[in-house]
Amino acid sequence: MTRHTAIVIFVLCCALVSPAMAAKKMSVQIREGKLRSAPSFVGSVVGTVKYGDRFTVADTQGDWIRIEDENSKIAGWIHKSALSTKRIKLKAGKDNAEVAASSGELALAGKGFNSDVEAEFKSKNKDVDFSWIDKMEKIVVTPAEAAAFLKQGEVAVSKGGAK
Repeated sequence: MTRHTAIVIFVLCCALVSPAMAAKKMSVQIREGKLRSAPSFVGSVVGTVKYGDRFTVADTQGDWIRIEDENSKIAGWIHKSALSTKRIKLKAGKDNAEVAASSGELALAGKGFNSDVEAEFKSKNKDVDFSWIDKMEKIVVTPAEAAAFLKQGEVAVSKGGAK
């Protein structure tokens, strides 16, 4: 093999390997997301991410993605529905920017439920009392309360997550 051929092969190998080795980046597409210690909604909360934050994908398990920032100061598992491969940029303008959808709103929209569908349902079901739904939507469960509930119910998730 000539030196020239070896250089060409080396350059081609580098060109093929570099994109594969490049870390996949994702952006948070919900208002606020909870990073968890394990790939599960019952994993303890280890951090919070905000709309537009950009992270490197460190691992995946099913519908869960382990993300970390460039300095590895923030790392944890988050459901894939909270992330986008698109780079999200916030721009300043004359008007205040609209805030992104919450994770609950995103989940409902994914199922075809939105404010128009809700209004139509209410108009067709005027005898239904929605006051209890409105009250339930205002309930806030703290991470400590959720942890106590899971402990009392003996629900546990291993640190590495379930495969």
